[in-house]
Amino acid sequence: MEFESVIGLEVHVQIKTRTKIFCGCPTTFGGEPNSQICPVCAGYPGVLPVLNRKVVRELARTALALKARVNSHSIFARKQYFYPDLPKNYQISQYELPLAEKGELSFTLDGQTRTIGIHRIHLEEDAGKLLHAVGNKALNHTLVDLNRTGVPLMEIVSEPDLRTPEEASEYLSTLRTRLRYLDVSDCNMEEGTMRCDANVSIRPRGQTSLGTKAEIKNMNSFKAVRDALSHEIRRQEQAVQAGERIVQETRLWDAARGVTISMRSKEEAHDYRYFPEPDLVPIHLDAAALEDLRKTIPEMPEQKRARYADQWGLSAYDVNVLTENPSLSGYYEETLTSSWPSEQQAEAAKPVANWVTTDLLGRLNAEHIDPADSPLTPARLGELVMLIQDGVISGKIAKTVFDEMWTTGRAAKDIVQAKGLVQVTDEGAIARWADEVISANEKAAREYREGNERAIGALVGAVLKKSAGKANPQLVNKILREKLSSKPS
Repeated sequence: MEFESVIGLEVHVQIKTRTKIFCGCPTTFGGEPNSQICPVCAGYPGVLPVLNRKVVRELARTALALKARVNSHSIFARKQYFYPDLPKNYQISQYELPLAEKGELSFTLDGQTRTIGIHRIHLEEDAGKLLHAVGNKALNHTLVDLNRTGVPLMEIVSEPDLRTPEEASEYLSTLRTRLRYLDVSDCNMEEGTMRCDANVSIRPRGQTSLGTKAEIKNMNSFKAVRDALSHEIRRQEQAVQAGERIVQETRLWDAARGVTISMRSKEEAHDYRYFPEPDLVPIHLDAAALEDLRKTIPEMPEQKRARYADQWGLSAYDVNVLTENPSLSGYYEETLTSSWPSEQQAEAAKPVANWVTTDLLGRLNAEHIDPADSPLTPARLGELVMLIQDGVISGKIAKTVFDEMWTTGRAAKDIVQAKGLVQVTDEGAIARWADEVISANEKAAREYREGNERAIGALVGAVLKKSAGKANPQLVNKILREKLSSKPS
């Protein structure tokens, strides 16, 4: 029997705020355990929550960017369950009346555009964290850190429209990029500011009814999402083919073993005994407030990609890399606009893109630096590219200059002048080097004359070596071709 998988994702995103959702405790990552708590988030009796206004604003902006309906009236609810990391023994969330519903997110995979429905987006507070080990040392007891308790989250729940692990990963990646453009979260999966649970089931291909689903937790990377879903789909297929019944349950992904492990039976909504939160008033958002929020939504990545292609003629590869991170696209645009007038930007767009997506991005990734914090400013990189375009230095020399700019912060012109790196454009000097190289490399010269175009590469390289990399490569190529086209004396 041939099966198809049905996947829905529940993505929990930490909203970028200085303080928690219902109190004034900080949300900074990495604090000493239990150092960022107060009677409100620690669940002391008699305390009252006060809603952080910014979390409502940021969720509404997210909903508008995902084409969701923002409800004018929504309420909080108590989701009751008992676990050591939940000091109140209930979580303040939203249930029957969430802040937003019925959105969508589109992405392109293997040349095909898929549009995935978004069922709902709601607010909730995070729970604490349980530690079962310190470093690599397992404990014979469990430690509880409540620093994350009360951190503001929005949960984005997709419809069960995803069909493959690859689609799920691409959906998650596209969602992360969009949220970063909105600046509502840094979406750092390693620090837990973006977490994903997946509901997955299988059914015979062609059937429309849904199968029994398993929820998978503990996936902290895009690779983990793909691997966990792939394993779980295989597990369910093998179970059905063996005549076993799939049970509704929550399973954990064990990355070390590459398997999902049964954790507990999956709770239904009634198991949580939801009821309206009595200590928080309903949220009301009128049309005027939503219109004001709509004006704050920036240019989204798909719009930016289209503009880069139309305005500057960049390739699909370049626009995809440049727009993956809003900080990188901002760096790229500032490099262009700070160094070239508008009428010259189309000519400079590709060379600048090459430097940003290779040399700059390589350094940033290696040193884990965000483009916005780059020690090399956009204006300085623009100056370097301009020196290449003006023929002052070669691309090879520019690599050396770039390295020193990165480590010292000095301007490209200063480095070039101090080190005597100005490109040689003296045709007489290049011609003498060309004669010497042709004499010393008779075999390569003969092969080129006999029609082997590739043979000239070795000759060009030899001339550049003689010039210590300073000779203009275009001039070297031109002069060598002229000399090799004439009859040998």
